[in-house]
Amino acid sequence: MKRARVIGTGSYLPERVMTNADIEQLVETSDEWIRDRTGIRERRIAAEGETTCDLAEKAARRALKAAGVAPRDIDLIVIGTTTADQIFPSTACLLQARLGIHGPAAFDVQAVCTGFIYALSVADQFIRTGAATTALVIGAETMSRIIDWKDRDTCVLFGDGAGAVVLRADTKPGILSTHLHADGKHAGLLQVPGGISGGYEDGRDPYLRMQGSEVFKMAVTTLSRIVDETLEANGLSREDIDWLIPHQANNRILAATARKLRLPMERVINTVAEHGNTSAASVPMALDVGVRDGRIERGQLLLLEAFGGGFTWGSALIRY
Repeated sequence: MKRARVIGTGSYLPERVMTNADIEQLVETSDEWIRDRTGIRERRIAAEGETTCDLAEKAARRALKAAGVAPRDIDLIVIGTTTADQIFPSTACLLQARLGIHGPAAFDVQAVCTGFIYALSVADQFIRTGAATTALVIGAETMSRIIDWKDRDTCVLFGDGAGAVVLRADTKPGILSTHLHADGKHAGLLQVPGGISGGYEDGRDPYLRMQGSEVFKMAVTTLSRIVDETLEANGLSREDIDWLIPHQANNRILAATARKLRLPMERVINTVAEHGNTSAASVPMALDVGVRDGRIERGQLLLLEAFGGGFTWGSALIRY
């Protein structure tokens, strides 16, 4: 049976750093309050003119280099993003042109913070069925472009970044399973009200709005449930997990999820302090950090999970 194996990872953060002290100049808050509530110290903000595709390209090239794969070897590109450069073409098509790749399928997946998990699952199915051999999967966001910097509930949380993986078909274990879910009845709790078809009339503003306490409760409950579902599907226990790599929303959600799973934080890859919530980019960036600093080793069992607007949620179990 063909399996999709992760053979390379990469990530990129914009150069501009926005600290909590900088946020204090925009809204009524404090470094202490932000750290206590979220664990975030700083976030990265894309420069003027720097786009989601720019971030995705840098992460992609680092992943390709780590994998020892040339762009010409890629026969599928899937990007998870909520903040595409243009309405169309897709960010994946724009990236494909920059990499000098011609012909293979390239498209975006929009599942907000779960976008990378959705994209990974799609690429996994392509490889399992033989429709692709070597895939480039990316989560990339410029969330700063949809943030109201006068809204304290959201502006302290989000940042920009990109993470990427290269998948290759192999007979060895790789992605063991993926699990995707959504429930649109909760759309109003986390959304950008305005849009292309709906327009911006009648108070439909273009910024991210969130009912934080409700999202927190749903996220913790849902993430612990998806982990149990994933382990049961593979006949494994929580003790079998070497690393939990969660969506980097905030420290409170990460810690609450770990407690529900009875996992020590020492087995959780936590990078949120350095970049905040980067939506679809956060899981692949955390994966790349863990790989490059040596914590994640070949043969270990990784559980990736995320929860985002929609609501959407999902997981991937990977033998790295």
